[in-house]
Amino acid sequence: MRILIEKDYDAMSGRAAALIAEEIERNPRLVLGLPTGDTPVGTYERLVHLHKEAGLDFSEVKTFNLDEYAGLSAEDPNSYNRFMWDVFFGRINIGPAHVSIPKGDDPRPDEFCRRYEEKIKAVGGIDLQLLGIGGDGHIAFNEPGSSLGSRTRVVTLAKETIADNARHFGKKELVPRSAVTMGVGTIMEARRIILIASGKKKAAVTAQFIEGPVTSMIAASALQLHPSVTVILDEAAACKLRRLDHYRWIMTLEEERAGK
Repeated sequence: MRILIEKDYDAMSGRAAALIAEEIERNPRLVLGLPTGDTPVGTYERLVHLHKEAGLDFSEVKTFNLDEYAGLSAEDPNSYNRFMWDVFFGRINIGPAHVSIPKGDDPRPDEFCRRYEEKIKAVGGIDLQLLGIGGDGHIAFNEPGSSLGSRTRVVTLAKETIADNARHFGKKELVPRSAVTMGVGTIMEARRIILIASGKKKAAVTAQFIEGPVTSMIAASALQLHPSVTVILDEAAACKLRRLDHYRWIMTLEEERAGK
């Protein structure tokens, strides 16, 4: 697991966007897994800028989103589908046929989840998966206790997740109680993973998933078992890492080798 520590949210977002852009330039047909939430917004803004100002081409990129609230249509203003098109997809040159987002209002959700898994396999799997992390250690909507081998499925959201997301709905009573999400096992099949975390509120769980035991109670801890994970943190999110000085030392050596 490679740990990169940046000064602040903007620098963290810039580093993540630069790594994603490098992968797209290396492989224009990249299959990219994407999250929603507050943390990746800065990364999406940087990628939009690279598209508009530097010609970063998304025309052949295919994307798969991690999750969607159950019961919400794609047009619902609180849906993750709407979020992604407003914040990212609608501002780059990617066609709707190349965008895949879980359908929250499918009348046969279990069948939809099976097809979503098949669709990922049909394109050869996810090349690069971008992740955020919840305050309880969840990735996508894999709440504490989720099987580390889980696949795309419908899950019940934890009370903490509902409370955290209430600000987007006005009050927690309006937040859906369940969601469609990629499983931990699905995420772990991505060839490369980038996880971003920002802010002091994420510091404790960040230290747990990086330096603590692998446990289903912290779904992100499964990433310790993946062969190619880069974690990008800002200073605040990194402040509780026990081996913080060691991670900084490795970054210094990498920069020296790169001639920076």
